[in-house]
Amino acid sequence: MLQLSFIRENKEATLAGLKKKRFANAETAVEQVLALDQQRREAQKELEDVLARSNAKAKEIGALMKAGQKAEADAAKAETAELKTRSKELEDSLKTAEQQLQEVLVTLPNLPHSSVPEGRTPEENEVVLQNGEIPVLPESALPHWELIKKYEIIDFELGNKITGAGFPVYRGKGARIQRAMINFFLDEALKAGYFEIQPPILINEDSGFGTGQLPDKEGQMYFATEDKLYLIPTAEVPITNLYRDVILSDNQLPVRNVGHTPCFRREAGSWGAHVRGLNRLHQFDKVEIVQIRKPEESYQALEDMSRYVQSLLQKLELPYRVLRLCGGDMGFASALTYDMEVWSAAQQRWLEVSSVSNFETFQANRLKLRYRVEGKTQLLHTLNGSALALPRILAAILENNQTPEGVRIPKVLVPYCGFELIN
Repeated sequence: MLQLSFIRENKEATLAGLKKKRFANAETAVEQVLALDQQRREAQKELEDVLARSNAKAKEIGALMKAGQKAEADAAKAETAELKTRSKELEDSLKTAEQQLQEVLVTLPNLPHSSVPEGRTPEENEVVLQNGEIPVLPESALPHWELIKKYEIIDFELGNKITGAGFPVYRGKGARIQRAMINFFLDEALKAGYFEIQPPILINEDSGFGTGQLPDKEGQMYFATEDKLYLIPTAEVPITNLYRDVILSDNQLPVRNVGHTPCFRREAGSWGAHVRGLNRLHQFDKVEIVQIRKPEESYQALEDMSRYVQSLLQKLELPYRVLRLCGGDMGFASALTYDMEVWSAAQQRWLEVSSVSNFETFQANRLKLRYRVEGKTQLLHTLNGSALALPRILAAILENNQTPEGVRIPKVLVPYCGFELIN
């Protein structure tokens, strides 16, 4: 959530940032915020004045009663009653203004970093770098959904029978390579200094609000209505919420956590060839890295996280590129996002496998996540990244590494898999 003080003191910068994010009705929303803030502050000031007068009158009544001035005391009591009525009206007005202000504030997305390019669509994202040689496959090469059938490693029909579309069943070597990638990604993160967390995969409404999924993304999450719990869309949510309502000390910073979880996304409205096979699922596994940093450290941390994710792709021998997302294609809570995409040789297109983002104080303000600086508390910066999401990594491995003998497993995964070929 944007800080009210920043909006108040930087109206034009706020408007410019919201417009870069392609937020509709930015002017109306900002004017509404400022008007409600003014209304709230005026009500607060008048309430404080009324309460001060009421307290002074109470003391005056006592003195008048002691002096035997009953008529004057009764007049003061009548005035006190009027002040109490007015204070109740002001308290109600203040509560209403604060509630209305909060309702508008939570709809505003984070403001983009100055380096975020202008643009509305994914086609306008900026390619930062590209690495690796694009493989050239023979005409007989198959897309991963055909390879899956050929080698019987994933069964979508069984998943559909058990649950529904988008919930695959991994079998044999398909299950083993899933486990191999999870362990590889976790081991690499531990070597890089991350601390492993295994969080719950159901969250309450406060957790969803804290990281910005609510009230923005209710329609994208599965909801357990009886218990009012949401299935997580990413491990970012529970891991970051470990620090909700927490004040960290210097010796607890920086926070660098990693966790593996299944992830659940409704993906409502997704259809077409681009969602075939492993391209888009309702349930998938992902290893997530989360950092909490002091503001002056966060953008260097973001670059370090980007390089770390790239190192995983290099070890997996996958050609990839890094995109800096434009304002219109960024997530609600992000100030700057890098997307990592791998080349899918049979589909002849790039597949997103990781997003690494800096949220600056946006999540921390919702979470009330702070640290002490010279006796005062200050909001921290939160960051997170996929390291990595498994389905499209597997799709690229299957397509890029297919040979007449079978699908070659990247060397770094062979010790985890226990086999070199899927055949």
